[in-house]
Amino acid sequence: MLADGNNRPPKPTLFSRLLSLIIRATVLLALLFVFDTLLPSISQQTQSFVVAKWQQLSLLQQALPVENSLPSPLPEQHLTDTWGAARSQGRSHEGIDIFAARGTPIQATTQGIVSKVGENTLGGRVVVVVGPGGAGHYYAHLEDYADIVPNDWVNAGDIIGYVGNSGNAKGTPTHVHYGIYINGSAVNPYPLLQKD
Repeated sequence: MLADGNNRPPKPTLFSRLLSLIIRATVLLALLFVFDTLLPSISQQTQSFVVAKWQQLSLLQQALPVENSLPSPLPEQHLTDTWGAARSQGRSHEGIDIFAARGTPIQATTQGIVSKVGENTLGGRVVVVVGPGGAGHYYAHLEDYADIVPNDWVNAGDIIGYVGNSGNAKGTPTHVHYGIYINGSAVNPYPLLQKD
């Protein structure tokens, strides 16, 4: 470039200015489209997370179940206290078994947040609901699940699954294993359930 400034770069042509404007507008529209597509999803996820945390805090402040306070997960079936019965590998039974025909709907015994819908070795197909006081309500040996997923809110009486004999209950009569865990320790659910 000369010291007197005579060697200036050429002015952009009308075509190059239009092309630059079209590229910028296209990029801006693409970004707006991405934000328009993602923001409602992000907002919905954030809202769902906040609601779930609020519900959890609310549940933790409620009282734990007491004697005869919970409805049976299988209301029409006879309850027997099978707590503490011997199990394989030196274990003892940490819940009660309620026998019923395969496919009988299993009802939530409490309101709460679904924390697990999945499988494990002993319980087979299981559902866990965290209820008042942070108590975990464990339903095992299910044939199938209801239309629920983790973080769903359920009320007492809502269907959470169906009676089966999955997991280590294969070959036994169909039933639901119902357990309650308070502060990580199993407690006998039988006294807490309402009897007919």
